[in-house]
Amino acid sequence: MVMNVRYFQRNFSSALPPLVPLHLPSKLETHFWYILPDEVTSTSLLNQYMELLSPSEKLNVNQMRGDNNRKGALLARALVRTTIARYQTNCQADPRSLKFRRNRYGKPEVDWPNEDNWCPPPLHFNISHTSSLVACGVTVDVPIGIDVEEKQRRIKSKILAFSKRYFSPEEVKILSAISDPDLQHQEFIKLWTLKEAYVKALGRGFSAAPFKTFTIRSRVVTEGGFHLSETQGSEASEIVVESDDPENLTSNWEFALLDLAGSHYAAICVEKDKSVGGEASIPMRLTAWKTIPFINDEPVTRTDAVRAIGGLIKQF
Repeated sequence: MVMNVRYFQRNFSSALPPLVPLHLPSKLETHFWYILPDEVTSTSLLNQYMELLSPSEKLNVNQMRGDNNRKGALLARALVRTTIARYQTNCQADPRSLKFRRNRYGKPEVDWPNEDNWCPPPLHFNISHTSSLVACGVTVDVPIGIDVEEKQRRIKSKILAFSKRYFSPEEVKILSAISDPDLQHQEFIKLWTLKEAYVKALGRGFSAAPFKTFTIRSRVVTEGGFHLSETQGSEASEIVVESDDPENLTSNWEFALLDLAGSHYAAICVEKDKSVGGEASIPMRLTAWKTIPFINDEPVTRTDAVRAIGGLIKQF
């Protein structure tokens, strides 16, 4: 994809190699990057990541309680900056030069410079992190929301009691029908992850889209033959959202649910691009990397590290 390019100041520390530049995702494509914090063990590298951050970001990181929380917050900000800085053509952006703002509901956006003869790239991103995984999703032209959760995340309350507080009656009914406690717990985590990704993609805050006001469900799609388990067959499962308030909680979204690194669930929600395919169900094109910025970028699409378990997905 060809895009207009703005040349940023280049003043990297000589100790850091350049980031590998990438073209922006194409239509219907989602890029997904993640870090496993336990694999980032170099204090020197963490200090260099800190130097990428703005003064306010450094303050926020240092105010976090606990070493793991501070490390996770640092890696989240470093991942966002280094990921967005990759998406240039014929030049490299300095991650430190990027500026951010929040929309009226608090969703982060890139605050591109307002300059003549330069059109900012139509890039959208979203981040999510736990203490053991940090992720960033990137799309072009369409909003994106992502969420990651540990498979073994502890729930303080009983699953059904907690679900009745936050989930729709239809979702509670589905969870109530699962008699195996472990399976019920896993389905709860998957559903929570999908719902959070949807709310983040809407970009209007949780108060504008309470979890109980919409339902996430699967439906069978008999055309296309895209199977999430990479098995052969004629049916595929599409994840859809339904709401009694269609004006505010729209349904023109597509989802992907991933088994990530064998230890997490990741959900991706992207607005459907009606300029491509109209209302038809078209698989999300997904490309994924595990990264330690400046050190290693490992393509993990179509590997056991990123296994599609829900939604219409075509991995590249």
